[in-house]
Amino acid sequence: MNKVALITGASRGIGKQIAITLAKNGFDISLNCRKENDEVIKIKEEIESYNVSCLIVEGDVSNFEDSERITKETIEKFGKIDVLVNNAGITKDMLLLRMKEEDFKKVIDVNLCGTFNMSKNVSSYMMKARCGRIINLASVVGISGNAGQANYAASKAGIIGFTKSLAKELASRNILVNAVAPGFIRTDMTDVLKDETKEKILDQIPLRREGTAEDVANVVKFLASSDSSYVTGQVINIDGGMLM
Repeated sequence: MNKVALITGASRGIGKQIAITLAKNGFDISLNCRKENDEVIKIKEEIESYNVSCLIVEGDVSNFEDSERITKETIEKFGKIDVLVNNAGITKDMLLLRMKEEDFKKVIDVNLCGTFNMSKNVSSYMMKARCGRIINLASVVGISGNAGQANYAASKAGIIGFTKSLAKELASRNILVNAVAPGFIRTDMTDVLKDETKEKILDQIPLRREGTAEDVANVVKFLASSDSSYVTGQVINIDGGMLM
């Protein structure tokens, strides 16, 4: 029987790559997105080409009732959840003096509260099974901070504290909770940056290159596997040495 991974915000970017990577490694996938569309259906078809099952589950993780339903639909389809990847996240960048209150709250609601909502719902099932993995997507800016991203950095710093606390709470039930903190990863968001801006960022990275979604997905794959059975409460930077 295949292991089951539920990945939030998996319609593009890092979440999409995590879903595909885990599918290649024999996981059945519950693919969460805000709304099903042609791109999500293509991802489902690719996942199923690896001889595993895939369920698309619509829902907004910042809404607790939606998170509860996402979890229940996954359990109804697969009978269990072995791995939860809290990937869903948004940015609304702006200097603090210009940042709107609703933009601060929305980023916290999706990134941090969404992680809480999904973890609370899924962990209740994992506790009964006395095993499981919860992997949270943090960010290096949750450690270092970044001008113009007070809301995003606060949400990711919160995820780091949440991860460490939850790891201590759930360890006795053999549930491992870890976070990955990507640095400068090539995504749709970074592709629009000016070359000058990219060069300034690359100057801060010892490896002198931007990361890829595959780089992040491969670390998530390790944390989702039996190879990480003695790893919990950790934050793994995937940043080419940026914060070294």
